[in-house]
Amino acid sequence: MRWSQTLIPTMRDTPKDAEAASHKLALRAGLIRQLSSGVYSYLPLGFRVLRKVLELVRREMLAAGAEEVLLPALHPAEIWKKSGRFETLGEDKISFKNRAGMEFVLGPTHEEVITELVGGSVKSFRSLPVTLFQIQTKFRDEARPRFGVIRTKEFIMKDAYSFDIDEAGLDKNYQKMSEAYKKIFTNCGLSFQIVSADPGLMGGKMSQEFMVICPYGEDRVARSQGDYLASQDIAERKDPGLKTPEAKSAKPEPFDTPNLRTIDEISNKFNIAPGRILKTLIYMADDQPIAALVTGDSEVNENKLKRLAEASRIRQASNEEVRNATGAPVGFAGPIGLKLPLYADWDVVGIADGVTGANEKDKHFKGVSFGRDFQPKVLGDIRYVKDGDDAPDGNGKLELTTTMEVGHIFKLGTRYSESIGAHFLDESGVLKPMIMGCYGIGVNRILAAVIEEHHDESGIKWPKSIAPFEFEIITVNQGDETIVAAAEKIYRELSDAGREVLYDDRDERAGVKFKDADLIGIPMRIVIGERNLKEGNVEVKDRLSGESRVIPLDALLPTYAGTQV
Repeated sequence: MRWSQTLIPTMRDTPKDAEAASHKLALRAGLIRQLSSGVYSYLPLGFRVLRKVLELVRREMLAAGAEEVLLPALHPAEIWKKSGRFETLGEDKISFKNRAGMEFVLGPTHEEVITELVGGSVKSFRSLPVTLFQIQTKFRDEARPRFGVIRTKEFIMKDAYSFDIDEAGLDKNYQKMSEAYKKIFTNCGLSFQIVSADPGLMGGKMSQEFMVICPYGEDRVARSQGDYLASQDIAERKDPGLKTPEAKSAKPEPFDTPNLRTIDEISNKFNIAPGRILKTLIYMADDQPIAALVTGDSEVNENKLKRLAEASRIRQASNEEVRNATGAPVGFAGPIGLKLPLYADWDVVGIADGVTGANEKDKHFKGVSFGRDFQPKVLGDIRYVKDGDDAPDGNGKLELTTTMEVGHIFKLGTRYSESIGAHFLDESGVLKPMIMGCYGIGVNRILAAVIEEHHDESGIKWPKSIAPFEFEIITVNQGDETIVAAAEKIYRELSDAGREVLYDDRDERAGVKFKDADLIGIPMRIVIGERNLKEGNVEVKDRLSGESRVIPLDALLPTYAGTQV
């Protein structure tokens, strides 16, 4: 490909609204352009990288025994209502009614659609197991699209689904996909961690995320000094074993807090450390109100609270529900005299001179002590872990790292096969639900993750496996006929040998070409200048290592045309 005949709009300056390194460099290198918030076009260089990633993904999926399909992006809302996810998707879903009044969803994922397809096509155990995958555009109305293609409203996903007759079959397919993912991310040049995770909206009993360390990621991973590694969403900690210190007051004292509802407002107004404030949040657990108690410097982990309360579903109470349960508006709830089951975090045990809501508008209590003034129904771990918490495996302290998810695999079980209707007849003629697994890769995020891991101050350093081109030819002086003739010869011979070559044939200063070459990050650079050419040589520079060497022009093709660079 000749630079003059393709679209590579490089930029010298960094766009003001770009924060992540991958966003800055993808824009500056001419890989992407934003059409609207969270919606991007992929230009020739960016699309070539995407195609390379897709080739790697497709190869490993086929090798793992999955067959490729292409499912609709437009889904009847009815199928989402059948699974119960239409409402739980909330404002993230993009839905509309057509001219006939039928409601549709632009597919954010495809569990419902694939389950209906397989359920209608497979009826006997003899046709199982089956694993299908697709590469499809997904749509989610993200409230805050950020960091370029890391979080967008429209994105490309590889999603695969396995259907088995039993848990043993699911375990086998799950392991196959895990191994395939390891190969994919390794071949893309990524350093990654496999992390136990929360299945979340997807459902199922188990999931693992493939995470890459990234300062602009939206996930956090907790790691111990031993083998413990888990997403912050499900990470646990060891009981700190706190004892309640001696109370400094005889009883709680009410005080006025007009319009002060939040922890920060109380802390700033009265100079009280957030850790001394008792946060009381009202939840609906299986439609019954309960209270969750944590210290003011912590956040309730709803998954942990759900387990501790032994509830099948849980949500934060509405303003009206809070008022009905506490007698006060949101922001003034407290455990003293509250006629609700109290679920308290271990840290609450250390409260002896604390502050909490008084279940009365514009009132709080001070001098609050655990045990004396309130007694929780259950004590346990119900907050998100923090740096420095004791690791649950006993190996030192937990350390939190910011990460970005590039892949996620799930053991769904019968979550969708039962609700959508995907059953099979077993050997005894008994009708049973298929056992499902789900396996997703965010393809666009791989592009961003690779740039985050492989760049320097000058630009991108593409791994050779997914680079848009293998070689870039640069002429120091495009007006020199001898230089141009040598460049044309090299370009033709490497191209004829099946190598991917970008020839910078622009009539630009050498400095501009070198800066652009560093920016777009092609692995091997062939520089043709007058001085070296007079001696029958060219310069070859490795963008990854930075090493340069001068080699005879006649040795270039034998050295590079027949082997993977």
